[in-house]
Amino acid sequence: MANPSPSKTPAYAWYRDLNRYQWFVVGVAAIGWMFDTMAQQLFNLARVPALRDLMGGSAAPGAVAQQAGISTMVFMIGWGLGGVVFGILGDRLGRAKTMMLTILAYTIFTGMSLLSTGVWDFNVYRFLCGLGVGGQFAVGVALVAEVVPERARPYALGMVQAFSAVGNMVAATTVIVLGQVQQAGLIAHAWRWEFLAGAAPAPLALIVFKKLREPDQWLKAKAEKKRMGSFAELLGNPRWRRNSIVGLLLAFSGVVGLWGIGFFSYDLFRPILERTFRAQGIAGAALAGKTTMWLGVTSLLQNAGSFFGVHAFTWLTQRTNRRTAFAISFLAALGMTAFTFWKLNTIGQMFWMVPAMGFTQLALFGGYAIYLPELFPTRLRSTGTSFCYNVGRIVAAGGPLTLGLLTSSVFHGPDAMRYAGVAMCSVFLVGLCALPFAPETKGQPLPE
Repeated sequence: MANPSPSKTPAYAWYRDLNRYQWFVVGVAAIGWMFDTMAQQLFNLARVPALRDLMGGSAAPGAVAQQAGISTMVFMIGWGLGGVVFGILGDRLGRAKTMMLTILAYTIFTGMSLLSTGVWDFNVYRFLCGLGVGGQFAVGVALVAEVVPERARPYALGMVQAFSAVGNMVAATTVIVLGQVQQAGLIAHAWRWEFLAGAAPAPLALIVFKKLREPDQWLKAKAEKKRMGSFAELLGNPRWRRNSIVGLLLAFSGVVGLWGIGFFSYDLFRPILERTFRAQGIAGAALAGKTTMWLGVTSLLQNAGSFFGVHAFTWLTQRTNRRTAFAISFLAALGMTAFTFWKLNTIGQMFWMVPAMGFTQLALFGGYAIYLPELFPTRLRSTGTSFCYNVGRIVAAGGPLTLGLLTSSVFHGPDAMRYAGVAMCSVFLVGLCALPFAPETKGQPLPE
Protein backbone atom coordinates (compact mmCIF):
# COMPACT_ATOMS: atom_id res chain seq x y z
CA MET A 1 0.00 0.00 0.00
CA ALA A 2 1.30 3.46 -0.85
CA ASN A 3 2.26 5.77 1.96
CA PRO A 4 -0.34 8.44 2.73
CA SER A 5 0.36 11.82 1.20
CA PRO A 6 1.76 14.51 3.54
CA SER A 7 -1.50 16.42 3.32
CA LYS A 8 -3.35 13.39 4.75
CA THR A 9 -0.86 12.63 7.52
CA PRO A 10 -2.60 13.29 10.84
CA ALA A 11 -1.23 16.16 12.91
CA TYR A 12 0.90 15.21 15.91
CA ALA A 13 -1.26 15.28 19.06
CA TRP A 14 1.51 15.88 21.59
CA TYR A 15 -0.84 15.95 24.56
CA ARG A 16 -1.62 12.25 24.07
CA ASP A 17 2.00 11.35 24.84
CA LEU A 18 1.74 12.62 28.43
CA ASN A 19 0.63 10.42 31.29
CA ARG A 20 -1.30 11.64 34.31
CA TYR A 21 1.73 12.62 36.41
CA GLN A 22 3.42 14.36 33.48
CA TRP A 23 0.29 16.45 33.02
CA PHE A 24 0.41 17.29 36.73
CA VAL A 25 4.02 18.51 36.37
CA VAL A 26 3.14 20.65 33.35
CA GLY A 27 0.12 22.02 35.21
CA VAL A 28 2.08 22.93 38.35
CA ALA A 29 4.85 24.59 36.32
CA ALA A 30 2.31 26.50 34.23
CA ILE A 31 0.28 27.68 37.23
CA GLY A 32 3.40 28.61 39.19
CA TRP A 33 4.65 30.65 36.25
CA MET A 34 1.17 32.14 35.75
CA PHE A 35 1.06 33.50 39.31
CA ASP A 36 4.66 34.66 38.97
CA THR A 37 3.78 36.77 35.93
CA MET A 38 0.63 37.96 37.68
CA ALA A 39 2.88 39.44 40.37
CA GLN A 40 5.04 41.05 37.69
CA GLN A 41 2.09 42.56 35.85
CA LEU A 42 0.42 43.88 39.00
CA PHE A 43 3.58 45.91 39.53
CA ASN A 44 3.54 47.22 35.95
CA LEU A 45 -0.06 48.35 36.24
CA ALA A 46 0.20 49.72 39.80
CA ARG A 47 3.64 51.33 39.43
CA VAL A 48 2.67 54.87 38.41
CA PRO A 49 -0.37 55.37 40.71
CA ALA A 50 1.61 53.91 43.63
CA LEU A 51 4.55 56.24 43.06
CA ARG A 52 2.28 59.23 42.54
CA ASP A 53 0.76 58.62 45.97
CA LEU A 54 4.06 57.85 47.66
CA MET A 55 5.84 60.89 46.13
CA GLY A 56 2.92 63.24 46.83
CA GLY A 57 0.25 64.44 44.45
CA SER A 58 2.32 67.45 43.39
CA ALA A 59 5.20 65.39 41.94
CA ALA A 60 5.94 66.27 38.31
CA PRO A 61 5.09 63.61 35.70
CA GLY A 62 8.74 63.52 34.59
CA ALA A 63 9.91 62.84 38.15
CA VAL A 64 7.34 60.07 38.54
CA ALA A 65 8.43 58.55 35.20
CA GLN A 66 12.08 58.61 36.26
CA GLN A 67 11.30 57.01 39.63
CA ALA A 68 9.19 54.38 37.84
CA GLY A 69 12.28 53.50 35.82
CA ILE A 70 14.37 53.27 39.00
CA SER A 71 11.79 51.09 40.77
CA THR A 72 11.57 48.78 37.77
CA MET A 73 15.36 48.58 37.64
CA VAL A 74 15.46 47.64 41.35
CA PHE A 75 12.82 44.97 40.75
CA MET A 76 14.76 43.56 37.80
CA ILE A 77 18.05 43.47 39.72
CA GLY A 78 16.32 41.50 42.49
CA TRP A 79 14.80 39.31 39.79
CA GLY A 80 18.20 38.65 38.23
CA LEU A 81 20.01 37.94 41.52
CA GLY A 82 17.20 35.74 42.81
CA GLY A 83 17.11 33.88 39.52
CA VAL A 84 20.81 33.09 39.67
CA VAL A 85 20.66 31.93 43.31
CA PHE A 86 17.49 29.86 42.87
CA GLY A 87 18.81 28.52 39.56
CA ILE A 88 21.83 27.06 41.35
CA LEU A 89 19.57 25.73 44.11
CA GLY A 90 17.38 24.11 41.45
CA ASP A 91 20.36 21.96 40.41
CA ARG A 92 21.73 21.36 43.90
CA LEU A 93 18.64 21.19 46.14
CA GLY A 94 16.13 19.94 43.56
CA ARG A 95 13.55 21.36 41.14
CA ALA A 96 10.48 20.78 43.31
CA LYS A 97 11.90 22.12 46.59
CA THR A 98 13.26 25.22 44.90
CA MET A 99 9.95 25.88 43.17
CA MET A 100 8.19 25.89 46.55
CA LEU A 101 10.64 28.49 47.90
CA THR A 102 10.23 30.79 44.91
CA ILE A 103 6.42 30.71 45.12
CA LEU A 104 6.52 31.66 48.79
CA ALA A 105 8.96 34.51 48.13
CA TYR A 106 7.15 36.23 45.29
CA THR A 107 3.67 35.94 46.82
CA ILE A 108 4.60 37.12 50.32
CA PHE A 109 6.59 40.17 49.21
CA THR A 110 4.04 41.16 46.57
CA GLY A 111 1.46 41.27 49.34
CA MET A 112 3.77 43.25 51.64
CA SER A 113 4.08 46.02 49.03
CA LEU A 114 0.69 47.32 50.18
CA LEU A 115 2.38 48.40 53.43
CA SER A 116 4.64 50.89 51.62
CA THR A 117 4.79 54.38 53.13
CA GLY A 118 7.44 55.89 50.83
CA VAL A 119 9.55 55.27 47.75
CA TRP A 120 12.39 53.60 49.65
CA ASP A 121 10.41 50.84 51.35
CA PHE A 122 8.38 50.36 48.16
CA ASN A 123 11.64 49.63 46.34
CA VAL A 124 12.78 47.25 49.11
CA TYR A 125 9.60 45.19 48.72
CA ARG A 126 10.05 45.26 44.93
CA PHE A 127 13.60 43.94 45.28
CA LEU A 128 12.56 41.13 47.65
CA CYS A 129 9.62 40.17 45.43
CA GLY A 130 12.02 40.13 42.48
CA LEU A 131 14.20 37.54 44.22
CA GLY A 132 11.33 35.03 44.18
CA VAL A 133 10.00 36.03 40.76
CA GLY A 134 13.38 35.37 39.18
CA GLY A 135 13.70 31.81 40.39
CA GLN A 136 10.45 30.35 39.07
CA PHE A 137 11.17 30.24 35.34
CA ALA A 138 14.41 28.25 35.33
CA VAL A 139 13.30 25.50 37.74
CA GLY A 140 9.90 25.24 36.07
CA VAL A 141 11.17 24.77 32.52
CA ALA A 142 13.99 22.46 33.68
CA LEU A 143 11.42 20.31 35.50
CA VAL A 144 9.10 20.07 32.50
CA ALA A 145 11.95 19.46 30.02
CA GLU A 146 13.16 16.48 32.08
CA VAL A 147 9.77 14.91 32.80
CA VAL A 148 7.80 15.03 29.52
CA PRO A 149 8.65 12.85 26.47
CA GLU A 150 11.21 14.31 24.09
CA ARG A 151 8.88 14.74 21.14
CA ALA A 152 6.29 16.57 23.26
CA ARG A 153 8.87 18.76 25.00
CA PRO A 154 8.65 21.92 22.81
CA TYR A 155 4.86 21.92 22.94
CA ALA A 156 4.71 21.42 26.72
CA LEU A 157 7.30 24.17 27.32
CA GLY A 158 5.45 26.48 24.96
CA MET A 159 2.26 25.89 26.92
CA VAL A 160 4.02 26.71 30.20
CA GLN A 161 5.24 29.99 28.74
CA ALA A 162 1.81 30.77 27.27
CA PHE A 163 0.44 30.75 30.83
CA SER A 164 2.55 33.82 31.50
CA ALA A 165 0.05 35.71 29.34
CA VAL A 166 -2.80 34.18 31.37
CA GLY A 167 -1.15 35.46 34.57
CA ASN A 168 -0.87 38.91 33.05
CA MET A 169 -4.55 38.77 32.12
CA VAL A 170 -5.52 37.74 35.66
CA ALA A 171 -3.60 40.79 36.90
CA ALA A 172 -5.35 43.00 34.37
CA THR A 173 -8.78 41.68 35.41
CA THR A 174 -7.90 42.38 39.04
CA VAL A 175 -6.96 45.94 38.12
CA ILE A 176 -10.18 46.43 36.12
CA VAL A 177 -12.35 45.29 39.02
CA LEU A 178 -10.49 47.38 41.60
CA GLY A 179 -10.52 50.38 39.25
CA GLN A 180 -14.30 50.18 39.14
CA VAL A 181 -14.43 49.91 42.93
CA GLN A 182 -12.22 53.00 43.22
CA GLN A 183 -14.33 54.81 40.62
CA ALA A 184 -17.39 54.12 42.78
CA GLY A 185 -15.60 55.74 45.74
CA LEU A 186 -15.48 52.58 47.85
CA ILE A 187 -11.66 52.55 48.15
CA ALA A 188 -9.12 55.38 47.93
CA HIS A 189 -6.00 53.58 46.65
CA ALA A 190 -6.66 50.67 44.31
CA TRP A 191 -2.94 49.92 43.95
CA ARG A 192 -2.63 48.72 47.56
CA TRP A 193 -5.42 46.20 47.05
CA GLU A 194 -3.84 45.09 43.78
CA PHE A 195 -0.65 44.11 45.60
CA LEU A 196 -2.68 42.30 48.27
CA ALA A 197 -4.27 40.21 45.52
CA GLY A 198 -0.78 39.11 44.49
CA ALA A 199 -0.36 37.29 47.81
CA ALA A 200 -3.35 35.00 47.20
CA PRO A 201 -1.48 32.16 45.39
CA ALA A 202 0.78 31.35 48.39
CA PRO A 203 -1.04 28.04 49.17
CA LEU A 204 0.19 26.68 45.83
CA ALA A 205 3.54 26.14 47.55
CA LEU A 206 1.94 23.52 49.81
CA ILE A 207 0.69 21.54 46.79
CA VAL A 208 4.17 21.63 45.29
CA PHE A 209 5.69 20.45 48.56
CA LYS A 210 3.30 17.51 48.99
CA LYS A 211 2.79 16.16 45.47
CA LEU A 212 5.74 17.03 43.24
CA ARG A 213 8.76 14.74 43.06
CA GLU A 214 12.18 15.27 41.56
CA PRO A 215 12.76 14.11 37.94
CA ASP A 216 14.52 10.77 37.43
CA GLN A 217 17.22 12.50 35.36
CA TRP A 218 18.05 14.82 38.25
CA LEU A 219 18.02 11.97 40.80
CA LYS A 220 20.39 9.96 38.59
CA ALA A 221 22.81 12.88 38.19
CA LYS A 222 22.70 13.50 41.95
CA ALA A 223 23.34 9.81 42.73
CA GLU A 224 26.35 9.81 40.40
CA LYS A 225 27.78 12.66 42.51
CA LYS A 226 28.19 14.96 39.55
CA ARG A 227 29.03 18.61 40.13
CA MET A 228 25.52 20.01 40.36
CA GLY A 229 24.93 23.69 39.66
CA SER A 230 28.60 24.53 39.20
CA PHE A 231 29.24 28.02 37.84
CA ALA A 232 32.88 27.07 37.39
CA GLU A 233 31.91 24.29 34.97
CA LEU A 234 29.21 26.38 33.28
CA LEU A 235 31.68 29.12 32.38
CA GLY A 236 34.85 27.02 32.29
CA ASN A 237 33.74 24.41 29.76
CA PRO A 238 33.99 25.93 26.23
CA ARG A 239 30.72 24.37 25.04
CA TRP A 240 28.61 25.45 27.99
CA ARG A 241 30.30 28.88 28.10
CA ARG A 242 29.44 29.55 24.46
CA ASN A 243 25.85 28.41 24.98
CA SER A 244 25.59 30.60 28.08
CA ILE A 245 26.78 33.74 26.29
CA VAL A 246 24.53 33.17 23.28
CA GLY A 247 21.52 32.47 25.49
CA LEU A 248 22.27 35.55 27.59
CA LEU A 249 22.33 37.82 24.52
CA LEU A 250 19.09 36.35 23.18
CA ALA A 251 17.38 36.83 26.56
CA PHE A 252 18.82 40.32 27.07
CA SER A 253 17.31 41.51 23.81
CA GLY A 254 13.82 40.23 24.52
CA VAL A 255 13.80 41.24 28.19
CA VAL A 256 14.74 44.85 27.42
CA GLY A 257 12.20 44.84 24.61
CA LEU A 258 9.44 43.72 26.95
CA TRP A 259 10.40 45.31 30.28
CA GLY A 260 12.19 48.40 28.99
CA ILE A 261 9.70 49.20 26.23
CA GLY A 262 6.61 46.97 25.99
CA PHE A 263 5.46 47.14 29.60
CA PHE A 264 6.14 50.88 29.70
CA SER A 265 3.57 51.26 26.94
CA TYR A 266 1.00 51.66 29.74
CA ASP A 267 2.67 54.98 30.52
CA LEU A 268 2.18 55.90 26.86
CA PHE A 269 -1.48 54.87 26.96
CA ARG A 270 -2.27 56.64 30.24
CA PRO A 271 -2.16 60.24 28.83
CA ILE A 272 -4.26 59.14 25.84
CA LEU A 273 -6.89 57.69 28.16
CA GLU A 274 -6.84 60.67 30.54
CA ARG A 275 -7.16 63.15 27.65
CA THR A 276 -10.10 61.21 26.21
CA PHE A 277 -11.96 60.94 29.52
CA ARG A 278 -11.37 64.60 30.47
CA ALA A 279 -12.97 65.56 27.16
CA GLN A 280 -16.01 63.58 28.35
CA GLY A 281 -16.20 65.69 31.54
CA ILE A 282 -14.77 63.06 33.89
CA ALA A 283 -12.46 64.32 36.66
CA GLY A 284 -11.06 63.55 40.12
CA ALA A 285 -11.40 60.06 41.59
CA ALA A 286 -13.72 59.02 38.77
CA LEU A 287 -11.01 59.91 36.23
CA ALA A 288 -8.38 57.92 38.17
CA GLY A 289 -10.67 54.93 38.52
CA LYS A 290 -11.75 54.88 34.89
CA THR A 291 -8.16 55.28 33.67
CA THR A 292 -7.07 52.39 35.91
CA MET A 293 -9.89 50.24 34.57
CA TRP A 294 -8.99 50.97 30.94
CA LEU A 295 -5.33 50.29 31.54
CA GLY A 296 -6.47 46.87 32.68
CA VAL A 297 -8.38 46.51 29.40
CA THR A 298 -5.27 47.39 27.37
CA SER A 299 -3.30 44.83 29.39
CA LEU A 300 -5.91 42.20 28.53
CA LEU A 301 -5.54 43.10 24.87
CA GLN A 302 -1.75 42.97 25.01
CA ASN A 303 -1.68 39.62 26.73
CA ALA A 304 -4.35 38.06 24.58
CA GLY A 305 -1.96 38.74 21.72
CA SER A 306 0.92 37.42 23.83
CA PHE A 307 -0.82 34.09 24.45
CA PHE A 308 -1.13 33.44 20.74
CA GLY A 309 2.36 34.77 20.07
CA VAL A 310 3.93 32.08 22.29
CA HIS A 311 1.98 29.36 20.51
CA ALA A 312 2.95 30.88 17.15
CA PHE A 313 6.64 30.54 18.05
CA THR A 314 6.08 26.89 19.02
CA TRP A 315 4.37 26.26 15.67
CA LEU A 316 7.04 28.15 13.72
CA THR A 317 10.04 26.47 15.36
CA GLN A 318 8.61 23.02 14.65
CA ARG A 319 8.14 23.86 10.98
CA THR A 320 11.47 25.62 10.53
CA ASN A 321 14.09 25.47 13.29
CA ARG A 322 15.06 27.34 16.45
CA ARG A 323 17.31 29.95 14.81
CA THR A 324 14.91 30.79 11.97
CA ALA A 325 12.01 31.18 14.39
CA PHE A 326 14.07 33.54 16.56
CA ALA A 327 15.18 35.62 13.56
CA ILE A 328 11.61 36.13 12.34
CA SER A 329 10.44 36.93 15.87
CA PHE A 330 13.14 39.54 16.54
CA LEU A 331 12.36 41.36 13.30
CA ALA A 332 8.61 41.23 13.95
CA ALA A 333 9.03 42.55 17.52
CA LEU A 334 11.24 45.42 16.35
CA GLY A 335 8.83 46.50 13.62
CA MET A 336 5.57 46.22 15.55
CA THR A 337 6.85 47.78 18.79
CA ALA A 338 8.31 50.80 16.98
CA PHE A 339 5.13 51.18 14.90
CA THR A 340 2.90 51.10 18.01
CA PHE A 341 4.92 53.70 19.91
CA TRP A 342 5.09 55.97 16.88
CA LYS A 343 1.49 55.73 15.65
CA LEU A 344 -0.86 54.95 18.55
CA ASN A 345 -3.00 57.99 19.38
CA THR A 346 -6.58 56.87 20.07
CA ILE A 347 -8.44 54.31 22.14
CA GLY A 348 -9.73 52.69 18.96
CA GLN A 349 -6.17 52.01 17.75
CA MET A 350 -5.39 50.19 20.99
CA PHE A 351 -7.73 47.37 20.01
CA TRP A 352 -5.45 46.16 17.21
CA MET A 353 -2.01 47.71 17.80
CA VAL A 354 -1.68 46.55 21.41
CA PRO A 355 -2.50 42.85 20.75
CA ALA A 356 -0.17 42.84 17.75
CA MET A 357 2.68 44.26 19.83
CA GLY A 358 2.05 41.69 22.57
CA PHE A 359 1.99 38.89 19.98
CA THR A 360 5.41 39.78 18.57
CA GLN A 361 7.15 40.52 21.89
CA LEU A 362 6.02 37.43 23.80
CA ALA A 363 6.71 35.10 20.89
CA LEU A 364 10.38 35.52 21.83
CA PHE A 365 9.69 34.30 25.36
CA GLY A 366 8.13 31.15 23.97
CA GLY A 367 11.51 30.64 22.34
CA TYR A 368 13.37 31.06 25.63
CA ALA A 369 11.22 28.42 27.35
CA ILE A 370 11.85 25.93 24.53
CA TYR A 371 15.46 26.71 23.63
CA LEU A 372 17.34 27.54 26.85
CA PRO A 373 16.84 24.13 28.59
CA GLU A 374 18.10 22.45 25.41
CA LEU A 375 21.49 24.14 25.75
CA PHE A 376 22.63 22.51 29.02
CA PRO A 377 23.06 19.07 30.68
CA THR A 378 20.95 17.96 33.65
CA ARG A 379 23.58 18.93 36.24
CA LEU A 380 23.65 22.50 34.84
CA ARG A 381 20.20 22.88 33.28
CA SER A 382 18.59 25.06 35.94
CA THR A 383 21.83 27.00 36.52
CA GLY A 384 22.45 27.57 32.80
CA THR A 385 18.86 28.51 31.98
CA SER A 386 18.80 30.88 34.93
CA PHE A 387 22.16 32.38 33.93
CA CYS A 388 20.87 33.21 30.44
CA TYR A 389 17.48 34.48 31.56
CA ASN A 390 18.46 36.26 34.76
CA VAL A 391 21.99 37.53 34.21
CA GLY A 392 20.51 38.81 30.97
CA ARG A 393 17.88 40.49 33.13
CA ILE A 394 20.49 42.07 35.42
CA VAL A 395 22.21 43.53 32.36
CA ALA A 396 18.80 44.51 31.00
CA ALA A 397 17.86 46.28 34.26
CA GLY A 398 19.34 49.42 32.77
CA GLY A 399 16.64 49.33 30.08
CA PRO A 400 13.80 50.84 32.15
CA LEU A 401 16.21 53.38 33.66
CA THR A 402 17.41 54.30 30.16
CA LEU A 403 13.83 54.76 29.01
CA GLY A 404 13.11 56.93 32.06
CA LEU A 405 16.18 59.08 31.42
CA LEU A 406 15.36 59.40 27.71
CA THR A 407 11.82 60.43 28.64
CA SER A 408 12.84 62.98 31.28
CA SER A 409 16.20 64.31 30.05
CA VAL A 410 16.74 63.66 26.32
CA PHE A 411 13.33 63.90 24.69
CA HIS A 412 10.90 66.55 25.87
CA GLY A 413 7.26 67.41 25.50
CA PRO A 414 4.13 65.25 25.40
CA ASP A 415 5.69 62.81 22.91
CA ALA A 416 8.86 62.10 24.90
CA MET A 417 7.77 58.55 25.80
CA ARG A 418 6.91 57.91 22.16
CA TYR A 419 10.35 58.93 20.87
CA ALA A 420 12.19 57.09 23.66
CA GLY A 421 10.33 53.85 22.96
CA VAL A 422 11.09 53.96 19.24
CA ALA A 423 14.78 54.69 19.90
CA MET A 424 15.09 51.73 22.25
CA CYS A 425 13.64 49.25 19.74
CA SER A 426 17.16 48.89 18.35
CA VAL A 427 17.79 46.46 21.23
CA PHE A 428 16.07 43.70 19.22
CA LEU A 429 19.04 43.81 16.84
CA VAL A 430 21.29 42.47 19.65
CA GLY A 431 19.44 39.15 19.63
CA LEU A 432 19.46 39.05 15.86
CA CYS A 433 23.25 39.50 15.78
CA ALA A 434 23.73 36.66 18.31
CA LEU A 435 21.87 34.07 16.21
CA PRO A 436 24.75 33.06 13.88
CA PHE A 437 26.59 31.79 17.00
CA ALA A 438 23.59 29.88 18.41
CA PRO A 439 23.68 26.05 18.13
CA GLU A 440 20.67 24.48 16.43
CA THR A 441 18.93 22.09 18.84
CA LYS A 442 15.77 21.07 17.01
CA GLY A 443 15.24 17.32 17.01
CA GLN A 444 18.17 16.62 19.32
CA PRO A 445 18.06 14.97 22.78
CA LEU A 446 18.84 17.04 25.84
CA PRO A 447 22.64 17.20 26.29
CA GLU A 448 24.33 15.21 29.06
